[in-house]
Amino acid sequence: MSRARTTTAGQPSADRPSAVSRTSTRTLETVRDDAGRVTSVVRRTQLASGLRIVTEEMAGARSSSVGVWVGVGSRDEAAATHGASHFLEHLLFKGTDERSALDISIALDAVGGEFNAFTAKEYTCFHARVLSDDLPLAIDVLGDMVTGSRIDAHDVEAERYVILDEIAMHDDDPDDVVQNLLAELAWGAGTPLGRPIAGTEQSIEAMTPAQIRRFYRRHYVPANTVISIAGAVDHAAAVKAVRKAFARHGWLDGAAAPVAPRPSSARRRPKVTAGSAEVSRPFEQVNLVIGREGVTRDDDRRFALGVLNTALGGGTSSRLFQEVREVRGLAYSVYSFASQYADSGIVGVAVGCLPDRTDEVLAVVREQLDAIAAEGITGEELARGKGQLVGGMILGLEDSGSRMMRLGKNELVHGEVLGIDEVIDRIEAVTLDEVREVAAEVFGRPELLALVGP
Repeated sequence: MSRARTTTAGQPSADRPSAVSRTSTRTLETVRDDAGRVTSVVRRTQLASGLRIVTEEMAGARSSSVGVWVGVGSRDEAAATHGASHFLEHLLFKGTDERSALDISIALDAVGGEFNAFTAKEYTCFHARVLSDDLPLAIDVLGDMVTGSRIDAHDVEAERYVILDEIAMHDDDPDDVVQNLLAELAWGAGTPLGRPIAGTEQSIEAMTPAQIRRFYRRHYVPANTVISIAGAVDHAAAVKAVRKAFARHGWLDGAAAPVAPRPSSARRRPKVTAGSAEVSRPFEQVNLVIGREGVTRDDDRRFALGVLNTALGGGTSSRLFQEVREVRGLAYSVYSFASQYADSGIVGVAVGCLPDRTDEVLAVVREQLDAIAAEGITGEELARGKGQLVGGMILGLEDSGSRMMRLGKNELVHGEVLGIDEVIDRIEAVTLDEVREVAAEVFGRPELLALVGP
């Protein structure tokens, strides 16, 4: 399908948006089908307060997805507030002066809506999906939650035990345990990137309502927030609804205020250290991750690394799946991954195997990584990796929810929203030499090894 698009330059990539003094709106992309009919339009408005609203109007859609993205995550926390971002994710559902926790649930349940939230290392997202007629309601509920949460002592105490239970649940999941161990090994247990997102039993038990309120007021500000909406949405109407919903308590008053900086330890590029660590658990399997320092989220090599990652362990035709599972039968689950942050990154291979296969699995995976570091990938793997990456991306954008996620995350963490065609062009432009260069650099770095099991 041919596409005609109109794209304007995005906001310069940065950790935080700069202050603005007036409202501005522009069209980022217009996509047409072969008959010239418009199939989607992406528009962006930035209010004088610094709040950004990005929408994608999808032709023929009958539902809408909306997300509130706040640029605060576990790496923004000091030791005394470790877990505060995730704590707030829970508490914002507990009620406002206008709605109780039950009222919030009823409002969206009554119209068949879906809503949830999640916390990552660098951002928090509250999101909902509703029928198009109910989009103003969803925006109003989310606006009320984000700007008017009570965060009273009773709710903090009640939710404290829910979070402690959630931490215990993750501690019973070998995948979560080994990934937390890898992060701790890579960046250090006492560093913002090295700590688990949900906090620890000790940090959650010690945190006070006053600490959480201060953290909330410091980070939940317009200049640190993006509203993304996709599906059946009129941009002007959506901006009007956002203004109304988020104007509570004077939240949108005044020009953009400076956003609180991340802790000083996170403003310097975190150093990834090498080494190995083991945690004993009475699991049936050994779960292991072999990692290396990767690239940052704005590194131009991320597209070449994406193709490399797909060829290495991104599907059933990948090198690792074929060699570890199909040829040798050493494990049921094996895959590679690449995680990228503002100033650091990790690439790795994760495997779950029987305990007596651990040594052989490690030998085979290391052999494959050494071969890729020395030789790169083949032309056939390059073409297959590109095709899988592009196809997976497009198939993943078939619904309004995934498009809302793409808009919100890109605007918040990159400061721009690349058009789908532009992303495809960058993937297709990746060369064998670029993949070889990034493979040699990344997999030539010192090894991280995390193991969890009996």
